[in-house]
Amino acid sequence: MTTAAQQPSELELHTAPVKKGQVLAWASWDWGSAAFNAVMTTFVFTVYLTSSAFGGADHASSVLGAALGIGGFLIAVLAPVSGQRSDAGGRRKLWLGVHTGVVALLTGLCFFAFPRTEFLWYGASLIAAGHVFSELAGVNYNAMLQQIASPRTIGRISGLGWSAGYFGGIVALLLVLALFVQPAFHWFGASTAESLNIRLVAVFSMLWIIVFSLPVLFAVPEVRRRPAARLGVVASYGLLWRRVVAIYRTSPHTLYFLVASAVFRDGLAAVFTFGGVIAAGTFGFTLSQVIFFAIFGNVVAAVGAITGGFLDDRIGPKRVIMGSLVGLLVAGSAILVLGNGTYSVFGFTWTGSLTFWVFGLFLTLFVGPAQASARAYLARLAPDGESGELFGLYATTGRAVSFLSPLLFSACIAIATPLVAEGQAQRWGILGIMVVLLAGLLVLVPVRPPSKVATAVVPES
Repeated sequence: MTTAAQQPSELELHTAPVKKGQVLAWASWDWGSAAFNAVMTTFVFTVYLTSSAFGGADHASSVLGAALGIGGFLIAVLAPVSGQRSDAGGRRKLWLGVHTGVVALLTGLCFFAFPRTEFLWYGASLIAAGHVFSELAGVNYNAMLQQIASPRTIGRISGLGWSAGYFGGIVALLLVLALFVQPAFHWFGASTAESLNIRLVAVFSMLWIIVFSLPVLFAVPEVRRRPAARLGVVASYGLLWRRVVAIYRTSPHTLYFLVASAVFRDGLAAVFTFGGVIAAGTFGFTLSQVIFFAIFGNVVAAVGAITGGFLDDRIGPKRVIMGSLVGLLVAGSAILVLGNGTYSVFGFTWTGSLTFWVFGLFLTLFVGPAQASARAYLARLAPDGESGELFGLYATTGRAVSFLSPLLFSACIAIATPLVAEGQAQRWGILGIMVVLLAGLLVLVPVRPPSKVATAVVPES
């Protein structure tokens, strides 16, 4: 067992040679977390929770939205102090394990969400609580990037993590489809009585999270405990405020980046959140077509994340992010302008479905690099021993503006409804997402790249 005195500092780990085993173990956590992000909250379990068995889509969606809203508030409040305390206590890996374990437990408990209205709040609360602990685990996980990567490899390793999450989601979804949703063979887990097949998806996801989260807990060393006074919760928030003020005074571009990234990350999230909705509502995709598009989209996003990671280490994260945002704006504009119309191009018939497949996949191609480089950007800015707290602020700022894309998406549809033909208004919701992405790009332009940003001087107490 390594003693606290023997544990390396974050700076020593950051400058040590990269160890492939640690990198793969770290990326394995992203692979495992896909079971909660993709299976439970995007394509399978939340769809089950908003079905007629729970009181109808409108009521169930409202309850789920309320639960997630409360969870988002808790994340914004808890994330930075959680990161701060794990930094100081030398227990980053411990808290990653604890929070991940809670996510797995909450996921497994979803098995008991029987298809009856009285279980709606039960299931929605479990998903919302899972989001909270998943984000808290993510704060410590993201902070580990500085431990396992060198300055020359931080971009590609961040990209590898994001791609592992995308690929993990693909494999998990395919297994869920083959074993539970559309079983390839008959077994007890294929039974639809009391929605057993869907409830077993929760057990599958719990095991998936546990198995693929274990490697990082064994392979990556803990950071050294920093000598600091023990602080209560209230005092921790006081220290957080003093550090934010100190960062603004000594390294304001760090805070500028947090603001810019919060805006464009909300737009990036909306691409996946509303992509399937637009595919079905505007372009007439069936459920199976939406799932196939999601699988292909995750593959393309993973390839984009890996490619963007290598470019990040060569040309810097800011250029990768800005290039990705421009690519997203171009692809989104093509979908908005071409719409669901049919065009003849040199004797070839170009349909609305083809428009969405081509430019929709281009959208996913640019999402991965922007996400990966945003994480690498912040990791490069983090002072020694402060990355957990900084990634906590990263989570908080993201939550603070998470209403932008949904609000503008809905507003643009509402404005377009009386002005366009029936069934064409939803497409204009894309404009709301593009406004958010453009705003993030414009806010990012004056922010200095990491190599030109001074390291923040932060008080210890």
